[in-house]
Order: sequence, then C-alpha cells, then structure tokens
Amino acid sequence: MRALFSGRAKRDYLSDALALLSGWVREGEQIRRTLVIDDSQHAALTERVKVVADALHLRPEISRRADHTQIRVGHGNAPLTEGEVLLAARIEDAYRAVTEP
Repeated sequence: MRALFSGRAKRDYLSDALALLSGWVREGEQIRRTLVIDDSQHAALTERVKVVADALHLRPEISRRADHTQIRVGHGNAPLTEGEVLLAARIEDAYRAVTEP
C-alpha cells in the first residue's frame, strides 16, 4: 500500500527521506551525490541505475570526471518527487553493491 502525501506534509516527508540518504546534497530542486569509484565500478553502477531509472521513468544525470562519478536527480525548477527520492535510495543500494567485496 502506498501513502499519499499532499502539500506541506509531502515536503516534510521528502525532507525526512532525504535526511536518511547520507552523502546527497540538495541544490535547489535537485539532489547531487559524488562517488569516488573506479572506471569499472562506474560502468557497473551506471548499468544498475539505468535499469531502476527506466522502471521509474526518470533520467538522472551521471557524469564521470577523473576519479569520481557525479549523479544528479531532479529536473529544472520542478519540486523533487517521491520517485526521485526513491531513485536516490536505489542508487545508494547500487553503489553499495558495486563497491562492497
């Protein structure tokens, strides 16, 4: 069963959910995470994120720079959605999966 949230309660709910996602930084209506991973981990992470993002009909921005990968979730000035916060949580799961031995 899925709870429906509206108005201020929804924003509080999303803020609480974001607080549980360590390492994510809020920038306006987007959230960003920088991960220090190697090229093979980046490739594995990108594939896992693509599967989840496709299922949620979302398009995170993933970029590779030197020794780190940066991920942005959210779009423009539209408020973050439950799906985008869920995607961030699933990205954390994927990150742990590709970096743990």
